[in-house]
Amino acid sequence: MTYCVGLKLDRGLVFMSDTRTNAGMDSISTFRKMHVWEKPGERVIVLMSAGNLATTQAVVSLLEERSKAPEERSSVVLETPSMYQTARLIGDVVKEVIAHASPTGESADSYFNASFILGGQIKGSPPRLFMIYPEGNFIESTDDTPFFQVGETKYGKPIIVRAYDRTMSFEETVKLLMVSFDSTLKSNLSVGLPLDLLLYENDALAVKLKKRIALDDPYYRTISDGWSNALKLAFKSLPDFPI
Repeated sequence: MTYCVGLKLDRGLVFMSDTRTNAGMDSISTFRKMHVWEKPGERVIVLMSAGNLATTQAVVSLLEERSKAPEERSSVVLETPSMYQTARLIGDVVKEVIAHASPTGESADSYFNASFILGGQIKGSPPRLFMIYPEGNFIESTDDTPFFQVGETKYGKPIIVRAYDRTMSFEETVKLLMVSFDSTLKSNLSVGLPLDLLLYENDALAVKLKKRIALDDPYYRTISDGWSNALKLAFKSLPDFPI
């Protein structure tokens, strides 16, 4: 299991993912779930993944391989004419990989499934954010649905839903996601540190900040401890049930 969030603001896009992969309690590893393709001044594309590790790695590897020896320009992440066409390209690759991995006819919701969050900007069009399903189809974020999650979503979602504001600064948004991830980490052992963070500012066409956050990160420790203490104080401030 994993946890990834892509969030759209008035100012830009924010991405965060954990790095834990487990195939049972005796097989826990760290793998990057966030992948970035960047052509400064022309495009930034971010892809985060959740699901079967072999499937997600195969999708990324195939995208990388085809970028080095493309059959046609539109089949390369760094050459697609729009973010919509990028989502279509990645959806097709997802379907191809799952079909190849399940030759006996297992469906996309089988053991081989994987979901993705895709976001970024290509010069001449606005930043866009998509969720790509195992079947290869996808949806785009809207004002009513300004963020996407994949993986273990249920523990961190209520925090984002209650506190998100599209006018938030990057600094506030990172704080919000830190709280969301910390709540998830404490509730599910299949999600774990370190975390990968990426900030993209509208029309920059270059990554603003890319950072890995480990357990000993001072800011993460401040947020984690501060949120726990704040919850305890809030709970104690509520009236007891009258008996």
